[in-house]
Amino acid sequence: MSSYARAERAALADLLAELGPDAPTLCEGWTTRDLAAHLVLRERRPDAAGGIAIKRLADRTARVQAEIAAGDWPRLIDKVRHRPAWSLISNPLLDEATNRFELFIHHEDVRRAQPDWRPRTMPSEFSELAWRRVRALARLTLRKVPATVTVAAEGFGSVTAGKGGPATVRLVGAPEELLLFVQGRQEHALVDLSGPESVVSRLQKARLGL
Repeated sequence: MSSYARAERAALADLLAELGPDAPTLCEGWTTRDLAAHLVLRERRPDAAGGIAIKRLADRTARVQAEIAAGDWPRLIDKVRHRPAWSLISNPLLDEATNRFELFIHHEDVRRAQPDWRPRTMPSEFSELAWRRVRALARLTLRKVPATVTVAAEGFGSVTAGKGGPATVRLVGAPEELLLFVQGRQEHALVDLSGPESVVSRLQKARLGL
């Protein structure tokens, strides 16, 4: 299996260096400096990363992330580019499993915030892996949608999510685009979304992701 985590890490670091610390991203309120600091904190500061997932710890995480972001920009990029082998989530045994999609999504957060971005064609192996992740995430992130949601990727299959009921919604796209959608990048994912207008509008604006 290819190391997509390594490839996405290198490409993201190159893009950060090209754009500089003040470029926009799809992460609300974050510049490229903030996003880079988030990645560094996630990998290198397990003592402060809990707030990424646990709300009551978010204030400390935000403070430490701001401290990291205030550092030297080239040094910050270097920390993004070179994963720490001792990291709980980026060591050689876990790097691909834990960072493959994290780095892909954040790479797209930077790419798609720029006015001249273009969609990428991902390798079929990556798309297969992304579809497996979508199948698992869709049931979780779309569980509150008041409809039966069919998520489909041509050539890969479909999965049913949502609360169920008489309303039906269909979400169709390439696996990597569906991954971006269910991870909260609805406005920027290249998908076809059809169904009752009220439900579709709610789904497009919902705070998805983990």
